[in-house]
Amino acid sequence: MLVLGLDTCLNACSVAILDGERVLAHRSEAMARGHQERLAPMAEAVMADAGVAFGRLQRIGATVGPGSFTGLRVGVAFAKGLGSALSIPVVGVGSLEALAAEVTGLVAAAIDARRDQLYLQVFEDGEPLMAPDVLPIGTAAARLAELGMGRALTLVGSGAPLLAETAPGARMLTPEGCDARHVARLAARKVAAPIRPLYLRAPDAKLPGGRDP
Repeated sequence: MLVLGLDTCLNACSVAILDGERVLAHRSEAMARGHQERLAPMAEAVMADAGVAFGRLQRIGATVGPGSFTGLRVGVAFAKGLGSALSIPVVGVGSLEALAAEVTGLVAAAIDARRDQLYLQVFEDGEPLMAPDVLPIGTAAARLAELGMGRALTLVGSGAPLLAETAPGARMLTPEGCDARHVARLAARKVAAPIRPLYLRAPDAKLPGGRDP
């Protein structure tokens, strides 16, 4: 299956195309802003690198959050538009799940959600031990201690340093974003369903008059 993977949820823009488990092409750029301007050109470049026409794609996978409200909307909108144009399934992949796919074993994927909070999800060999949640840092640390039970642990994501003191000896990885190669692999295994952003809390920004965007 030819799958295009996309990530714009965090501080990077990443695109990959896979044929089964084989990576045909992959590009990634660190960026806090500007995903909207870079995503389409990067997707075109990746397809050119792979020597594959868009019409040959069979599925698109995109991260749906949690993460930057603006960034995840860019990725979801692009994936939906491209999927509609090509009449192929578009599959959402959680950003915490994609981060955890970096390693095996017991993994805590944690994203700094600001306001002294973390987006957290814990996995063991790819299987979730809890649903994605937004928690105060202290509560997240306690939840992690409860689930970890003294086992070898990997912390991955921008929130990993905030948990390091409560998980001595844990391995720590802090990628700028999700790897689109993992996004594509995960999307290929999922049952196709309507793609929706995953919001674990309301956006920080307010419209004039105090209304949410």
